[in-house]
Amino acid sequence: MAFQQVFPLHPHHQVQKQVQQTYTPDLAVRLICPECLSQNPNIVEEFGAGDLVCASCGLVLGDRIVDTRSEWRTFANDEGDDPSRVGAASDPLMDGVEQLDTVISFRDGGSGLSRELQRAATRSQSGSRSERNLLTAFRDISSWCDQFTLPKTISDIAKQLYKRADEEKLLRGKPLEAVIAACIFIACRQAHVPRTFREICTLTHVSKKMLGQCYKALEQAFNLSPGATASANKTGQTTGAEGLLGRFCNHLDLPPNVQAICSDIIIQARNLGIAAGRSPVSIAGGAIYFASHLLGCAKSAKEISTVAGVSDGTIKLVYKLYYMDRKSLVKKQWVAEGKAKLERLPDAP
Repeated sequence: MAFQQVFPLHPHHQVQKQVQQTYTPDLAVRLICPECLSQNPNIVEEFGAGDLVCASCGLVLGDRIVDTRSEWRTFANDEGDDPSRVGAASDPLMDGVEQLDTVISFRDGGSGLSRELQRAATRSQSGSRSERNLLTAFRDISSWCDQFTLPKTISDIAKQLYKRADEEKLLRGKPLEAVIAACIFIACRQAHVPRTFREICTLTHVSKKMLGQCYKALEQAFNLSPGATASANKTGQTTGAEGLLGRFCNHLDLPPNVQAICSDIIIQARNLGIAAGRSPVSIAGGAIYFASHLLGCAKSAKEISTVAGVSDGTIKLVYKLYYMDRKSLVKKQWVAEGKAKLERLPDAP
């Protein structure tokens, strides 16, 4: 005798099929205030307090009402649609460019659907090629600034500079990474937190030669002073070797007075023409090596070279130039107060 089912289930384990019911709102039900029992109730939603109130008698019928209106109010007719609680804040630099996008994950269980979805999204993506390049550049600028722990101010300056360069077609034919690196380099100097060419090249993996070409083109096109803006020069703020001292001293865990004395030594050496023509990084490293020994908190040339990104031989060469004119660089007031001692300085190599 053949069974219709090889392993039939026990009746106790069989699941009875239930008929799915379709739920629809009952239009015959009306919300009536139980206090005034009016056939035409005047129910008001107080979104400010989150209450549902009867306007006739003032009875609170419900609380914790969710506000479904827009978060902002628009009073002008030319401002477009009323903004709602959807999406991030609009970027003024992306005026006229669609700022909403969809990111499709690569994880599809090996079915290959993600690749097809990405191709379809790329084909259906609105906007011209220049707009897509602008979105890509802005995304890379934000990503690199985050990796370099740079504030949002620098990211905004770099984006604005890149947009202007793209509108004027200044760097046509240059790699996108090189243009972005030059914009970040200039933005750091404009915000008085300068970074060296070596640091920017390490971050963006752009050659120093290509970065220098893009930087020179932007500097000439926008009439940028080398290292600072005109307004910064008026206030006395510099972005040369003095601007690098704060970051280097913090990484070396030096006392606060070392940075101030290093700055005075660099300014005095510049006035005397000592170490003229050297790069700001080399001058900052040599000044830190000189001042740290002078104040009794000595740091080795190798430690300073690791932070500054220059060789210890270059640091010792600048130190040798400072050591030869040490009596002119060290103020007598520092020696009188006991802050500095010339005997602490090691002999020049």
